[in-house]
Amino acid sequence: MCRNIKILFNFDPPVTDDEIRAASLQFVRKICGFTKPSQANESAFLTAIEEVAEVSSRLLRSLQTNAPPKNREEEAAKAKARAAERFGT
Repeated sequence: MCRNIKILFNFDPPVTDDEIRAASLQFVRKICGFTKPSQANESAFLTAIEEVAEVSSRLLRSLQTNAPPKNREEEAAKAKARAAERFGT
């Protein structure tokens, strides 16, 4: 599951709320060990996702760097090349 969590800092265009929420969902899934909670745990699961997304958003807004922003397409191409080399596809 962790492979689905992408680096979100220092991209052009900047990260969206949907991307932060998707990463938060993957993080909460990894922590609790299931992808879909039972009805008894659904409220806690959804609350955790929202809280992680809020904290992540605040963190990303507060970070600073001197490095130029990364290009999303270039980074995706690099990741695809690494995966092809690693998995032989």
